[in-house]
Amino acid sequence: MIAQNIAEIRSRMEAAAIAAGRDPKEILLCAATKMNDASRVREAIAAGIDCCGENRVQELVTKQAQGAYEGAPVHFIGRLQTNKVRQVVGAVDLIQSVDRLALLECIEKEAAKKQLVQDILLEINIAQEESKAGFTEAEIMEIAQKMEVFPHCHLCGLMAIPPVSKNKGENCRFFEKIRRLSVDIMAKKQHNITMGILSMGMTDDFEDAIACGSTMIRVGTAIFGMRDYNKTN
Repeated sequence: MIAQNIAEIRSRMEAAAIAAGRDPKEILLCAATKMNDASRVREAIAAGIDCCGENRVQELVTKQAQGAYEGAPVHFIGRLQTNKVRQVVGAVDLIQSVDRLALLECIEKEAAKKQLVQDILLEINIAQEESKAGFTEAEIMEIAQKMEVFPHCHLCGLMAIPPVSKNKGENCRFFEKIRRLSVDIMAKKQHNITMGILSMGMTDDFEDAIACGSTMIRVGTAIFGMRDYNKTN
C-alpha cells in the first residue's frame, strides 16, 4: 500500500509540475515519517521517496539505531528544543524547522563544537498564526543579512506550514509570498546562503505549492495513512 500511495503521489507531482511549466525532477518528495516504525520507513525508501522527515528527536535517534533511514537522507522537520540540538546537529542532513533566533544560535554553537557545517532552513510563520512557530518575514530578512555571524550554518532555503487548506488554491497567496521572499534573500549573495530549497506543501495542498515554486513537499498521511495518536511509538 505504501508503494502504491507513493506512486500515486509521484504521478500527481508530475502532473502539477508539467501544468506549471516545471521539470518534475526539480521537486523532491519528503516522507513525514512521524509515528511510523523502521519497517514502514524502509518500505517508503524502497518505493522511491527522496528523503525522510522526522518530527521527534527520540524517534529519530531510535530509528537511526535501527538503520531505518539507510538509502535516503534524513531531515528534522519538527519543533526542535535547544536542549536536544546536540542530538540532531550532524546527525541529519538538513534541519528544516529553525524557527527562532535562540535555536539558530544553539545550532551554530553545536556545529562549531563538532567542526561541521549544518544545512538548515528557516521556518516562516507566513500567516502569522499564534498557534504556530516561525519567524516573521521581517525577521527572516534580518537574519539573512547577518548569516556571516553563523559560519557553521548553511542556509539552504525556507520552510513553511501555511493554514489548513480547505479549498484548492487557498494557500497560493502564501506560497507565492514565500517564493518572493526566497528570491529577495538570494539577492543578498551571502557566501553561506544558497536558497535552493522551498519546503512547502503537504498532503492537502502540495499541488498548489508546486504550482507556486515549491522544490520539496512534505507528505505523511497520503503515504502512510492516518496516524493513530492513541498509540505510542
